[in-house]
Amino acid sequence: MPTVTIINPISEIKTDNKLRVAAYCRVSSNSADQQNSYAVQLAYYGNKFSDSETETLVEIYADEGISGTRDDKRVEFQRMINDCRKGKIDRIYSKSISRFARNTRDCLKYIRELKSLGITILFEKEGIDTAKITDEMMITIMGGLAQEESVSISQNMQWSIRKRMQNGTFIASNQPYGYDKINGQLVINKAEAEIVRRIFNEYLSGFGLISICRNLNADGIIMGKSGIEWKQKAVRYILTNEKYIGDCLWQKSYTENVFPFKKPKNRGEADQYYVADHHEPIISRDVFEAVQELLKKRSEEFGHTEFQKYPLTMKIQCGNCGKKFRRRFVNNKIYWVCRQHDLNAELCDLKGIEQNEFYDAFVRLFNKLLLNYKTILIPLQRLLQELKIKKHAGNLNAAEIHRGIIQFREQSHVISNLRTKGFLTEAKYQEQTAEIRRKIAKKQKDLKLLTYSDDDSEMLEQIEMLIDFFESRSEIMTEFESESFDFMIEKIIVKERKTLEFHLLGGLKLTEKL
Repeated sequence: MPTVTIINPISEIKTDNKLRVAAYCRVSSNSADQQNSYAVQLAYYGNKFSDSETETLVEIYADEGISGTRDDKRVEFQRMINDCRKGKIDRIYSKSISRFARNTRDCLKYIRELKSLGITILFEKEGIDTAKITDEMMITIMGGLAQEESVSISQNMQWSIRKRMQNGTFIASNQPYGYDKINGQLVINKAEAEIVRRIFNEYLSGFGLISICRNLNADGIIMGKSGIEWKQKAVRYILTNEKYIGDCLWQKSYTENVFPFKKPKNRGEADQYYVADHHEPIISRDVFEAVQELLKKRSEEFGHTEFQKYPLTMKIQCGNCGKKFRRRFVNNKIYWVCRQHDLNAELCDLKGIEQNEFYDAFVRLFNKLLLNYKTILIPLQRLLQELKIKKHAGNLNAAEIHRGIIQFREQSHVISNLRTKGFLTEAKYQEQTAEIRRKIAKKQKDLKLLTYSDDDSEMLEQIEMLIDFFESRSEIMTEFESESFDFMIEKIIVKERKTLEFHLLGGLKLTEKL
């Protein structure tokens, strides 16, 4: 019988090749306490690896006084990730997941990328080491807790801002053009105030927004410290801003309580606060109100209000420069003109086209399809059906869906164990399991609708919608129908002055001469 010698494992292998370690620190406020915390973190990691025999500190990356809700705002964090991609780092230390990322999506995204590069992360507060994790469910849960912390902080800050708005002590971070902010107060900037008065006077004198922009730019007047040229949007903002009569309307937009945070325009979803005589005015109330009346009148005439939408609005695109067309009213006729050409004819030479020409072109296109859809659309429908059958022959998606269902069931077991060990509250457990059940149900539904999950199927479905539409139609179109146009046409590209390219439902592209 052969002799067997047992070689015991070495508990620790000595090597001269130390792991290259980086530390990431972040504080989310400029307060004195946070500054102290910032310094403490730097000192902590500086001393942690000074005597280590296995790890050597490459660099400490620290974002100071920057929000963690968006990773693109953290310059040092992005520099660390880029250094990881360049192979300069083997391991990262972070105090906690909330310091590393404030939402689950970003947390998992970077953890996955770093693991694919062979780089591990140790989150000291939670005791989580990605080198030892076999399932990402723990990271998902901890990332979710960090996300909840960020939402809570944001809600507290919003409450504080609203309270200051209510008692009139709120100070906006940015001052409007025409004012300087001195000791928290809006003070008139005399040079800029003259430009503001000029804009109001020119508008009342009959100049349009584009003409005012041209006049200002031609005179070499730049817009504020940015030094950029005047644009139509900036002029309209000045003409409608109540701050120029000395008043303030706060919370024109509001921060949603849903992560990631967005700031949509406030259309009544949140309270607004109006403060009269807040600061010294530049424009009299009579002039301001006259401008508002004129703006309203011109908006109704030219269709520039956000509530009024015409059939061609945002559907016409310039084939020269790619800009959208806008509606213009000239000599009692309605034209649609390229925005670039309208602003500066030297940048785009495509002239405006009368609205009736677009309407007549669509009527001709519609009638051609109505009379010939059986020879155009039905053969296309059959071809797409054949391609679909060939494409899904031997489809392996079913096996992939089954594997996905198995993975979700495994995740269900993991969070059940986490609840048992006290890592999850009952509410969180119910929330996670409900989400997993929803995903499993979705996978099971996908099995039944396997062949209806690709772009080709969507195109086929749209072509069939067009066929049904024309089959239900017996009479030709004699005048423009906005409902038919909106249903059929995705966009129109003006290829040249006499050629229109209609992009139809289902991806069809048909040209029509004017």
